[in-house]
Amino acid sequence: MENTVIAPVTGVLLAAGAGTRLGLGPKALLPFRGRTLVEVLAKELLDGGCRDVVVVLGADSDGVRRATGLGNTGLDNSRQETCRVIDNPDWSSGMGSSFRAGLAAADPGHHVLVALVDQPGLTSAVVARLLAAHRPGRVTAAGYAEPAPGTAQVASIASIASLRRGHPLVIDSTLRAAAAGTAEGDAGARRFLKAHPELVDLVDCSDLADGADLDTKDQLHLLSD
Repeated sequence: MENTVIAPVTGVLLAAGAGTRLGLGPKALLPFRGRTLVEVLAKELLDGGCRDVVVVLGADSDGVRRATGLGNTGLDNSRQETCRVIDNPDWSSGMGSSFRAGLAAADPGHHVLVALVDQPGLTSAVVARLLAAHRPGRVTAAGYAEPAPGTAQVASIASIASLRRGHPLVIDSTLRAAAAGTAEGDAGARRFLKAHPELVDLVDCSDLADGADLDTKDQLHLLSD
């Protein structure tokens, strides 16, 4: 599929939560592929085509900074300044405040790709597919078939019902302010997407990932490659 993205894309990685249900501290610091989960996912966003990445921290942000290379060497020596770390002092109010903070920190004029730190199945291939499918003035969201995997294409009207909308999602630069304006409590883009379904393109990523969230200890197997 031809890449129609014109404006640069900033990846926004929401990593502010305390991981209360999991009970192991911030999920950002979970060990994954020899590093921390937040470092690995930030690199996946860059490898998938994001120009830069904004990581939004909250719970124990000082500890996350100390334990990772984020904001210091930019994940590796060849990528200095490609990863910026910001703190959300209102993180405990819910994901909405982190969503707003991340969108506000992205460079003006950039599209944003929003990802969640508790989805270890996210890969650069998913990111690349969404960027390639994005159309101007729209939101492009990863869709996951339940339960059978589908095909790698933008979902048709007939097949949308068979896909579960998930993350990541690409928000066009022209929609950033409107999406941020509806985010509050535990809702990031959800209210905006529900109010404007006509603007949303679902891209089937079922063959690349399952979009599963890591919320409880019985899901720790998601950290195993």
